[in-house]
Amino acid sequence: MKTIIQNIIIAFIVISILLSLPSLLKEREFKTYEDTQLRSTAIAKGLKAIPSTYEDMVKVVDKKENPITKEKIALGKELFFDTRLSQNNDINCATCHMISKNQEEKKIILNSLTKKKKPNDMKNANNCVVCHLGDESGTDRLATSIGDGGKENPHHLNTMTILNSSLAKHFTWGGEVKSLEDQIGESIQASTQMNMNKEVLVKKLSSIDTYKDSFKNAFKNESSITFENIENAIATYARTLLTRSSFDKFLEGDNSAINAQAKQGLVNFMNFGCSGCHTGMSVGGQSVQRFPLRHFAGIHDLRPNLGPAPEFRIIDNSFPFDNIGDYKGRANTHFFRVPILRNVTKTSPYFHNGSVDKIKKAVEIMGRHQLGLNLSNKQIDDIVAFLRTLEGDIVEYSDKGSTK
Repeated sequence: MKTIIQNIIIAFIVISILLSLPSLLKEREFKTYEDTQLRSTAIAKGLKAIPSTYEDMVKVVDKKENPITKEKIALGKELFFDTRLSQNNDINCATCHMISKNQEEKKIILNSLTKKKKPNDMKNANNCVVCHLGDESGTDRLATSIGDGGKENPHHLNTMTILNSSLAKHFTWGGEVKSLEDQIGESIQASTQMNMNKEVLVKKLSSIDTYKDSFKNAFKNESSITFENIENAIATYARTLLTRSSFDKFLEGDNSAINAQAKQGLVNFMNFGCSGCHTGMSVGGQSVQRFPLRHFAGIHDLRPNLGPAPEFRIIDNSFPFDNIGDYKGRANTHFFRVPILRNVTKTSPYFHNGSVDKIKKAVEIMGRHQLGLNLSNKQIDDIVAFLRTLEGDIVEYSDKGSTK
């Protein structure tokens, strides 16, 4: 009994100290910015505007090893939408990386995706796809990618957006791949993606007269239909798939391009440390980082902040959500490529296995488990308002070749 009373007293003292801390803690101070200062700070942190002209686009994304030409762009687009790149001729690059504005084509893509899902999976298969076919997300918005013959990714990994991917330094969820060309080659050959043997593909395309002419025009060589040139052509087209948004207009000097809430969200985004990893024109994709850094909510401010209540139920001690597929990053080290945040509000579900449907929940998780901050609802809403300013359409560069 004596021990129980002592424990109660100690618990009471600890709770009293914790409750008194808010009055003792000095109010946390974060910088505030005027529009001009906010813009210059964002640019200084690496947040840059997407090019608006063909010439500027080429300066940013061109590669010496695979220079951009109009002929190569046109060929790459033709290949991107060609189902003959898959073993069963039933999917193309655009099946998983949706960018078409053609509504009939989108219906075909949706049917192709959903008919391969099991009845019990249909709800998850359609949770985002059906309502967001018009979003030009550059992904299929399924929780797990579906390849040739209806094969699902063995680790339940979802499709990363191809939009603005040319601005990234790392590809795949583990960040192992270092170039678009290599990523495209792997996607064509992977058994759970296009599932196409490269020698068979070269032979298949070599039998098509229109491709003979197109490859010759693009690569100036009689024997130009090679697997490497297939990779190069598609990568060249993919490099032009950049999106501009209201945030770009703000960075270029238009103070009215984004509203006050989005500006506060940008302030939060920088002050809390999000921009340390999510940087560059693509607002991500520049590095590989450990996730999560924390397996519980770090208490940085004990004052009431009206934020979501901390979750104490541990679903999986590896991640703050169900780790469907049991993927744990590069070589099981919990290192992941930092996702691109351009159009992030159009690319749900979130995280590597699509376990989180809502952008607000994703922001909450990143704040708590990456930054150690229990963000308030207002802080989350402000950050989401900023992320919405990254929603953009594919730029129709005038010298891009054929248009979509």
